[in-house]
Amino acid sequence: MITKSNIGRGLRHSLAMAGAAAVFAFVSNTAFAGSCPADKVVADGAGQKAGATMPAGVTDTVLASINLSKEMVAANDHLFRMRRLVIQPGGVVPWHSHADRPAIIYIVSGEVTEYASTCAVPIAHKAGDVAPETHATAHWWKNTGNKVAVLISADILHDTMDANSM
Repeated sequence: MITKSNIGRGLRHSLAMAGAAAVFAFVSNTAFAGSCPADKVVADGAGQKAGATMPAGVTDTVLASINLSKEMVAANDHLFRMRRLVIQPGGVVPWHSHADRPAIIYIVSGEVTEYASTCAVPIAHKAGDVAPETHATAHWWKNTGNKVAVLISADILHDTMDANSM
C-alpha cells in the first residue's frame, strides 16, 4: 500500500541518490583538473621539450622551512619547504626536474600552463587546481594568461640545493 511515509522515503532516497551522483560527477571531473589527459601521457622525454633555463617574471618567496633531520622522519640533509610563487603574465618558471625534490603545487589565483616531459600536450592549470610533482616530473611553467598567477609550493628539498631558489 502506498502511504505518505513511503512516498516521503522514496523521494528522500531518490534525492540522496541524485545528490550522490552529482557529487561523484563533480569529484570525477575535478579530480583530473590540471593533469595530463590519459590519452596524452607519453614516455618521459617524448612529451613537451625543455623550455627556458632561467626564471622570468617570477617572484619566489620561501615562507617557511623545517629541517627534516630533526623530525621523526629523520630525513637527513632534507628540508620541508613552503614557497609562494608570483608569476607575471608571460612569466616563466624554468625547466626543472623533481628527481630529488617531490612537491605539491596549489594554484591560488590566475592561470598557468605546464609543459611536462611526460605529456604530449601543454597542461592548463587554473585557480583551485593541485599539481603533484614526483620523481618522474620534469617540466616548466608559463603564465600564458593576462593576470598575475599565484602558486603555493610545498616541497621536500635536498638541502645541498639552494633553499631560496627554484
